[in-house]
Amino acid sequence: MPDLYTSPYARDEQRYIGRVLAVDDSLVKQYGIVKAGSQKLQVKLLDGPYAGQEVAASNVLIGKMESDKMFRRGDKVFLIVTTIGDEITAATAYDHYRLNIEAVLIVLFAAALIGFAGWSGAKALLSLFFTVVTLWKVLLPGILAGKDPMWTALLAVTVIAGVTLFSIAGVGRTALVAWLGALLGVILTATLAVFLFPPFRLHGAIQPYSETLLYSGFENLNLERLFIAAVFLGASGAVIDLSVDVSAAMSEVSRKRPDLSVKELIKSGLYVGRPMATTMVTTLLMAYMSEYMALLMVLLSKGIPPVQVVNLNYISAEVLKTIVGSFGLITVAPFTALVGGYVYVRWRTPHETNSQHIPFPTHPVQDRSELV
Repeated sequence: MPDLYTSPYARDEQRYIGRVLAVDDSLVKQYGIVKAGSQKLQVKLLDGPYAGQEVAASNVLIGKMESDKMFRRGDKVFLIVTTIGDEITAATAYDHYRLNIEAVLIVLFAAALIGFAGWSGAKALLSLFFTVVTLWKVLLPGILAGKDPMWTALLAVTVIAGVTLFSIAGVGRTALVAWLGALLGVILTATLAVFLFPPFRLHGAIQPYSETLLYSGFENLNLERLFIAAVFLGASGAVIDLSVDVSAAMSEVSRKRPDLSVKELIKSGLYVGRPMATTMVTTLLMAYMSEYMALLMVLLSKGIPPVQVVNLNYISAEVLKTIVGSFGLITVAPFTALVGGYVYVRWRTPHETNSQHIPFPTHPVQDRSELV
């Protein structure tokens, strides 16, 4: 029985790994800088029940460099195989095999992270794995199965933020404050996206491959809500990062200065969060706009005025994502500071209440760092 999120047009295909033994490019035609036609390949299967068998495979070129692949003798490829009974009737070279280099890269990254951060790095890797599984096995299938994209994404972000923060910072006030501050920032981002999306006169299909989803049997999918979900989902990582930085700083200030009032601790949180938020906004802008570097270069080369460039639907969509996401970033620090001010002061432990602390300096303070 197919899953609820499986396209009704999906074919029963088998996918295997193969090695290209021979290539025939006689049917490939060159048109300027693009190629069209078909490559004929002789491929030896490397896995599955047909391992060791040689098959004839095709590689159809449609004249789009972004999707076309050219194979050479010795390449390792993914094959889509069609069978009747135990006999292979057709095979298509789908793409180059890259899992080996990806695995090496992941292992090197994991080793570097653990080597630098130790046990904290290992916990970060577990959180990363949990995030990937949640997105791949819960969020995306849930939306395809007909659940509301925005509420499903909001629930996923809530769970991911909770697991990430409580695993990295430990079960305690630091993680709790960061989690609550991050949720408030994400909720504000989602709310702004809901209200600002209609005035932009954009369609949800502005996202790459959104229209393909409709043609794949998901005609009832709300692309507008999917776009809104993408707005706050894209900013949620930076929001979580900023919230835990502010919360950890406030925790340390509160521990060293248990005499601080709620108001004073909130001010310290705001002071710490300001430079972090401003740099995060630049990070968010670069992350979003880098996706359309080629498009911006095309528009620049044609001499299109900047006001018209910013008005284009693709660029307007990125402006909406960037600005709305930035609102979440610049508000998560105040949210976290407000929550932290009350949590760290009102829920102080007896040890913190009775601990020795450094008194306020009697001379004028030139640098706020003197307070801690």
